Amino acid sequence: MSIYLDNAATTAVCPEAAAAAMDAMTVHYGNPSSTHALGREAAALLTRARARVSLALGCKAEELAFTSCGSEGDNWAILKGAEYQRRVGTHIISSTVEHAAVGKALDELEARGYEVTRLKPGRDGAVSPDAVMNALRPDTALVTLMLVNNETGAVTDVGAIAAAVHAANARTLVHTDAVQAFLKVPFSPGKLGVDLLTVSGHKIHAPKGIGALYIRSGLYLPPFILGGGQEQGRRSGTESLPLIAAFGAACDAAMPTLEEDRARMASIRAHCVQRLCAENEGLRVLGGGAPQILSISLPGWRSEVLMNFLEAQDIYVSKSSACKRGGRSYVLEQMGLDAPVIDGALRVSFSRFTTMEEADAFCDALCAARQRLRHR
Repeated sequence: MSIYLDNAATTAVCPEAAAAAMDAMTVHYGNPSSTHALGREAAALLTRARARVSLALGCKAEELAFTSCGSEGDNWAILKGAEYQRRVGTHIISSTVEHAAVGKALDELEARGYEVTRLKPGRDGAVSPDAVMNALRPDTALVTLMLVNNETGAVTDVGAIAAAVHAANARTLVHTDAVQAFLKVPFSPGKLGVDLLTVSGHKIHAPKGIGALYIRSGLYLPPFILGGGQEQGRRSGTESLPLIAAFGAACDAAMPTLEEDRARMASIRAHCVQRLCAENEGLRVLGGGAPQILSISLPGWRSEVLMNFLEAQDIYVSKSSACKRGGRSYVLEQMGLDAPVIDGALRVSFSRFTTMEEADAFCDALCAARQRLRHR
C-alpha cells in the first residue's frame, strides 16, 4: 500500500467531493444560467456550493468568485488589482519566495512599467511586517504576500501586515495567496484584513481545476475573463458545476473535524521532527509553522536519490513545489541556505487523512535510505 506524503502538491479527492461531482454531471447537469427546471436546479446547487465554501472560508457568499485554480485567482487579483489601482500608483510589494503564479504575474507587470519590490524572507522563511513597512511608499498600489509558503510551511503574519499597510495608506490593496493555508491554519479574510485572497480546491480533497477568489465587499475588481457575465459579472464562462459542487462538498466534509484534524497534523509533524532529528545525524528542519508541511534536509545526500529510494518503498514525497518540475528551489536559496542543504532538501506534507503509522513508515524508510545509500 502506498504512502502519499505530497499533499502540498495535491490531495486525493474525498468520497464526498467525488459523489457531489458525479451528481452534478449526471443528475443536476443543467446550465445554471438556463431558466428551465434543470437550469434552476443547477443554479440552486451552485448557490449551495458557494455557501459551503464561503462558510469554510469565513466570508460572505457574494464575496466569493469561483476560478479554475489558485493560479488564475492570483493572476486575476494581481494583474487586475494593479490595473484598478493605477490611479494610486505603480509600485507593488511582494517577496522573493512567492508561488510562480504570483511571481510570473509580477514579471508581467514589470514589463508593463510597474515597479516591484521583492522582499527577502527571514531565516524562518517568513516575511516580516517591518520589512513591508520599510518598503511601503505613497504610490504603493498593491501588496501581495503568501500566507503559508508552499515549500517550507513558513507562516507570514499577513494580518499584522494588512493592518499596518492600511493604517499607513488606506488606498493600498492587500492580497494574499492562501492556497496552502486554507483549512490548515485558522484565518478568515475579515480577520486578516485583506482585500483579496486566493484559495484552491485540490489542496483540500476537492478535484483539480477549481479555486476561488475572495473579493472584499465594496471593491470593484475588473473581470479577468469577459463574456456572459457569470459570477455576478466578475468572471464570465459557464460555471464548472461538477467541480464547484465537489469543492463545496470537500469544505462541508472537512468542517466538523477541522480543529481535530489540524491538531493531528501538527502532532504528526512534531513526531516526525523528533524522530528524524534523533535518528539522522546532521538532519535539518527548514522553516516551518504550518501543521501540514515539513521541509527537511540531509546535507550530503541528493534529494532525487532519497526520493527514488522512498518511491521504491511506495512512499511519495517531493523536493520542492510541483510547479518547479524538479528545478532547484529558489525559496530555499532566498532563505540563504547553503547549496548542500538545498540539494538535500525534501518536502513532506500531510493531509487530514495522514496517519501516524504512515509518518513512522516514512521515518523508518528515510533512516534506512541514509544508512544504505552512498554519501555524496
